[in-house]
Amino acid sequence: MQDSELVFAFFLILAALVTGLARIFGRWYISMPMIFVFAGILFGPQVADILVVSPSSENIQLLAELTLAMLLFADASTLNVRRISEDISLPGRLLGIALPLIIILGGILGKLLFPELPVGYVLLVAAILAPTDAALGLPIYTNPLMPVRIRRALNIESGLNDGIVSPFVILFLGVTLTEETVFLGDWVSDALIELGLAVLIGAAVGYAAGVFLKTAVSRKWTTEMWSKLSILTVALACFFLSVAVGGNGFVAAFIGGLVFGQASSHKLAEQTEFAEGAGTLMSMLVWTVFAAIYISPAVLDWAMTYGGRAILYALLSLTVVRMLPVALSMIGTGLRLDTVLLMGWFGPRGLASVVFGLLATAGFQEAGLSVEPLATIVTLTVLFSIFAHGLSAQPLVNWYAGRLDRAEEVEVELAEVEELPIRTGLMGLTSQPPD
Repeated sequence: MQDSELVFAFFLILAALVTGLARIFGRWYISMPMIFVFAGILFGPQVADILVVSPSSENIQLLAELTLAMLLFADASTLNVRRISEDISLPGRLLGIALPLIIILGGILGKLLFPELPVGYVLLVAAILAPTDAALGLPIYTNPLMPVRIRRALNIESGLNDGIVSPFVILFLGVTLTEETVFLGDWVSDALIELGLAVLIGAAVGYAAGVFLKTAVSRKWTTEMWSKLSILTVALACFFLSVAVGGNGFVAAFIGGLVFGQASSHKLAEQTEFAEGAGTLMSMLVWTVFAAIYISPAVLDWAMTYGGRAILYALLSLTVVRMLPVALSMIGTGLRLDTVLLMGWFGPRGLASVVFGLLATAGFQEAGLSVEPLATIVTLTVLFSIFAHGLSAQPLVNWYAGRLDRAEEVEVELAEVEELPIRTGLMGLTSQPPD
């Protein structure tokens, strides 16, 4: 990184400005990723050429991994298992039926459009682009005009699919780098061991920390500031300890947050906001680095040659590849067609795809493989999603709410379920709907 001190200073000034004007940007439907992607373009090779980074850098990889782990922990800590189980049908279908179909359909599309790429490669791209990011469709998750049942289903999906997809990303990346055939039985056993270790580590650390900190706070053994720092260290401990023993760090962070919330009886939500805030600040830097790395001369040169296919893949990934599996998964639920279409459309690709893309790119560079196809497809899909989902969210919510008001039968959508808390820091600049 060249002139790193100057770049970092400008980044921090921009972060202070953006967060200080959060409500104003929110009224204009300008999200945090939009702003920091522009910052990455400005600092990167295409313009100022002062932010020159490599995805194979250990610092960049660690930044991306820790950011996602911290946000997964904070997000999971708000989820109440009992309250989720009261209406598990819709999120269960999204995660258990739609998500695998999205990866399969994305892989088929990739092979049709890029027949020169190996099967493992196109499945890797599909897995990277499978998880969703609530931050890019703010009004869908927070606007009271949206039925609670639909909002909570999409919210639970967004929180859980990162960890579910992670083993598939690791599998397909390994297949692509080694060019070896992986036997299903071997992979299943390895994946189960990795997930089992992650669940055990996350559950043990989360439970112990939740019980201990709940007791410490109630008996005034600690202060509010130190309890906030303690929760941050717990989130990081889940990740590092799991990785150290061969487990999945992202799954451990999510399970750790989930169990921590249950063990602390959700009485430490305010203290957990510090870990969330730290992760959100780090995510701003990840978006900047993402743009500086991916919107580069090499990637743009490849896009000029094969851009038509990459653009088509990105557009289909955000529409057919997501919407068709969601529609199939909702058969038999009794949901209206416009509800199913809305749920299918709002599968924004965001931070998880960026983090997985950076990790895959780093692996490709270390192995001496071409990164341009993956980098171009992921970049275009995420960029399209940032603006398409960010700008369409509020107008589509208004349109959908109007249709529900005029409809005679909306019992399924308006079924009474309990509202789930939403981490506002994960949502974008502001959780408040525009005035």
